[in-house]
Amino acid sequence: MLLDYNQKAFFELLKAGLWEREGQLSLYKDIDYSAIMRLAEEQSVVGLVTAGFEHVSDVKVPQEWVLQFIGSTLQIEQQNKTMNEFVARLIEKLRKEDVYAILVKGQGIAQCYERPLWRASGDVDLLLSDTNYEKAKNVLVPQAVDVESEYKSFKHLGLTMKGGYVVELHGTMHSRLSKRVDMVIDEAQNDVLCGGSARSWENGRTQVFLPASNSDIIFVFTHILHHFYIEGVGLRQICDLCRLLWRYQSEIDVRLLEKRLREAGLISEWKAFAALAVDWLGMPVEAMPLYDSRFKVKGERILKFVLECGNFGHNRQVSRGKISSAWSKTKDFARHMRVFPLDSVKFFSHFMVDGIKLAMAK
Repeated sequence: MLLDYNQKAFFELLKAGLWEREGQLSLYKDIDYSAIMRLAEEQSVVGLVTAGFEHVSDVKVPQEWVLQFIGSTLQIEQQNKTMNEFVARLIEKLRKEDVYAILVKGQGIAQCYERPLWRASGDVDLLLSDTNYEKAKNVLVPQAVDVESEYKSFKHLGLTMKGGYVVELHGTMHSRLSKRVDMVIDEAQNDVLCGGSARSWENGRTQVFLPASNSDIIFVFTHILHHFYIEGVGLRQICDLCRLLWRYQSEIDVRLLEKRLREAGLISEWKAFAALAVDWLGMPVEAMPLYDSRFKVKGERILKFVLECGNFGHNRQVSRGKISSAWSKTKDFARHMRVFPLDSVKFFSHFMVDGIKLAMAK
């Protein structure tokens, strides 16, 4: 895939920040740092690019741009500090009401980075058992300033709390892609909720439980695929997977991972995203399970889509109407047929049928 100098410089900085290693910009002429900032914002990786500047020594980056990146990153850092405080209060509040939750994605996955506070924060996602899901609703709904419509079939409820914090309660981590995929997610979820397969994060004085790495990989990867097929996926989410795999490389059960991916019918998707991570994000190949260089072209096609749509479809110019949104999703599925011909058809069919069922259930 052909990139211009600005895009090449962006990836050089991103890799330097992602892995805390030396970056070189002298090969790229007339860099437009405003273009790099735009790319970093579109992909929600401003903090990583800022970290990358610290590892560049072969050129002198204009001071005004260094300061601009630092300023934006300090805002991200402050947002994360505030978010971490909210998470601590939320977890303690739930525990006082005998509600126990697992924090998934977001602030938990940020702990896999060298600089957790420089990863852009998002919503607070909680995974709960059936009993705890209902109890959490009883505790939080009365305190929420806004409550979304609940998806009862797969137990999902979005809440906006005081201060603008969005909390999503998950009774399942289902992908809405296929029953095969969701069965594997259920297996990983059962390991966490029933088998005690968890790790913890000491968030100040609060112990926050996170999924153990082997289950978290399934949650993170299927979440990436959900957005890839249905909404749009960005580099931040792929970087999250890279950092999770890197941080826990010594304890990942590769045989279990491969078994689950094959049962879910996702082995091709995994190898394509693995190729993208190694070839374009500098992921050390020894830390990327099941890497297969034959998937290089598929990885490039995914990357092209990622750069066009941005994080969570940031770059999409889609109207709010349901028909326009459905048409956009249809075009995406058709486009993805060039990468995953059979799966695109299966996942699109399942997604459409599932959407009709959800609409009828409301």
